[in-house]
Amino acid sequence: METKILNYRIIIEPDKRIGTGEHGYAAYCPTLGLSDGGDTIEEAIENMKKLITFHIESLIEEKQPIPLDKEEEIIVTTKIRIPNHGKLSFA
Repeated sequence: METKILNYRIIIEPDKRIGTGEHGYAAYCPTLGLSDGGDTIEEAIENMKKLITFHIESLIEEKQPIPLDKEEEIIVTTKIRIPNHGKLSFA
């Protein structure tokens, strides 16, 4: 059996859990419309890998098309420094 490697973006954000006030991490896979989370970044990634694998296997079993990420996209973050004149407001 041939093995295919698929790449999916996972976006991770800090998450404050409603009701408990505990902090964790929310993880999203926009291409597949999936989300999960974890107490740590590593746990959130591992949980997403399991969820993505289950989702893809379900699509294969149901003979549905498998959405693919656009591999030509490059996603980065950057930090910038701006002078604080005491008048800045952030959303």
